[in-house]
Amino acid sequence: MPDTPPPAGKPPRELTWRALLLGGALTFIFTAANVYFGLRVGLTFSTALPAAVISMALLRGFKDNSLVENNITQTLASAAGAVATMIFILPGLVMVGWWSDFPYWTTVAVSFVGGTLGVMMSVPLRRALVVNSPLPYPEGIAGAEVLRVGGRSEEGAEENRFGLRTMLFGGALSVVMSTLIALKLAADEIGRTFRVGDGATGVSFTVSLGLLAIGHLIGLSAGIALLVGTFVSWGVLLPWRTAIDGGGGAIDTLVGAVFSSDVRFIGAGAIAVASLWTLLKLVKPIAEGLAGIVASNRARRSGVEVPLVERDLPGSVVLGTVVLSALPIVWLLWRFAEGGPVMDILPLALGASLAFIFVVGAVVAAVTGYMAGLVGTSNSPVSGVGILSIIIAAVMIALLFPGQHSAEDAQALVAYALFTTAFVFGIALISNDNLQDLKTGQLVGSTPWKQQLALVLGVAAGSLVIPPVLNLLSATMGFAGAPGAGPDALPAPQASLISSLAQGVLGGTLRWDLVGLGGAIIAGFIVIDELLGKRPAKDGAKPFRLPPLAVAMGMYLPISLIVPTATGAILGHRWDSRAEKSARPEFMKRSGVLLVTGMIVGDSLFGLGYAAAVAGLGSDPLAVVGEGFAPAAQILAPLVLIAIVWWGYAGTRAGAERVA
Repeated sequence: MPDTPPPAGKPPRELTWRALLLGGALTFIFTAANVYFGLRVGLTFSTALPAAVISMALLRGFKDNSLVENNITQTLASAAGAVATMIFILPGLVMVGWWSDFPYWTTVAVSFVGGTLGVMMSVPLRRALVVNSPLPYPEGIAGAEVLRVGGRSEEGAEENRFGLRTMLFGGALSVVMSTLIALKLAADEIGRTFRVGDGATGVSFTVSLGLLAIGHLIGLSAGIALLVGTFVSWGVLLPWRTAIDGGGGAIDTLVGAVFSSDVRFIGAGAIAVASLWTLLKLVKPIAEGLAGIVASNRARRSGVEVPLVERDLPGSVVLGTVVLSALPIVWLLWRFAEGGPVMDILPLALGASLAFIFVVGAVVAAVTGYMAGLVGTSNSPVSGVGILSIIIAAVMIALLFPGQHSAEDAQALVAYALFTTAFVFGIALISNDNLQDLKTGQLVGSTPWKQQLALVLGVAAGSLVIPPVLNLLSATMGFAGAPGAGPDALPAPQASLISSLAQGVLGGTLRWDLVGLGGAIIAGFIVIDELLGKRPAKDGAKPFRLPPLAVAMGMYLPISLIVPTATGAILGHRWDSRAEKSARPEFMKRSGVLLVTGMIVGDSLFGLGYAAAVAGLGSDPLAVVGEGFAPAAQILAPLVLIAIVWWGYAGTRAGAERVA
């Protein structure tokens, strides 16, 4: 039951036009930011907490505002962080050469239909995984605390005003850093490659406040696990594989080629096994949760009165939406398959695809919802679930279309597997987010069905933003591995991996030996992590762990992304440790989260604006120095970054202490 039940009499205003309009505006902004950042570093951030702070700061001016109205705003806006992660698969259609750009309404439709299915499939899970569950739901509880504190008094209003200022401050710092990089006064990456015996490797660091900020959010255990995975790839595997490949040629070219062709697939095997292990650990609690759903439905049918705060969308609406969604899915798959080999057995292919989407989708809805409750939306390994899904889809397509295929037909089959899996991704991503929001609603007394409706509206708003942002970035930067991509192309690591796996399975070229090696390596880390978890807690603190999926991501992602992210995790741990000694530890920790959230949004929006300027002018509009300044820019970049980070954290701490 909620900690702050609504007063007797007329219920408070909840699903209002101003909440929907503000939430929709925030959804547009946060979706664009998450699309850019996810393509750049392979990670997205939860938007629920910053949306709650902004809502409390802006809607407080209305006398009849309420906690539950503000919760609708943050619920709608939080869909931005979820639906934006469709970028983990859709760019793969450009990478394999099937799409040259992102057709607007097709991209909107697959994002909206998949996301709406995610909302509907997670509705039956609310009682089991939110109400009758000990899961911590870290972002959900934090969001409820922001809403409750902000709604109590003038002191709470000042806290929310400070939170909004802190986010703007973080965004301004990122804009300053990004502007210096765009002017070429500071380098965007610092690194070098070098020989190790007969092989080669390298170290590099992307100069980005956004990456440091992501590290702050993921925590110390995940940050160190990323570093461990990076050491395995860049300290062990890369020198070994480059030595095997002969070690000849330009060292930069050699390192990049071997990492892409060999080490990345070892990392893919590690991610697949780590994801499978995560799912196996969830079988028991998910089964218990589903049993709770059955018991709850039996009680409701017996005539037990359901309180307002327990009213979900009606079962007829949920089931009807799921069933009717088959119509647009069939139409989209049919249109997508036109002119390709799928048309030869279209009814069978469509039937198998629908079964895959609904069956696998229902499973991943439960799995990702549980994982979000366990480790938080930002840390939930949704991309790992996606990797398993694309392998299942690719095997399904291979069974439907056995034998050898022409290059054109093979490309069409890979694209069809990716497009089909995109619906499952939508289900997984929204379910991952939905239950977190419903936890916040449970704590502040919201009506579940109104939140669920707000999430559908948030999915719609975010879906409208995704294609133009993707087309802008595709036209100005491109995606690594796509036809015509330049040296500064966005890595889009998940989309690259997923499309490569589909091509490998259907083309018979997947290096199963490398994938198997990655699986064997991560199996060792799974054992280590389990042994670490069995250690007794000291002073009430949980034992340090090495999350296997984070180790696997460290093995797969480029070192230039991992080093700043891990650095940010260390900075975040230091901030939280000092916060524990402050007068109000939770407020101080939350202030750090809002600072780094602002950094991420500022970094992302500047990147989008800069890409739009390049697209409009046809040239780099900000570069003021030539190549001769590059050595100085390499020196200035870390100095400026250190100064800005110190200024950001020190300024936020001083401000938080004044408010507290």
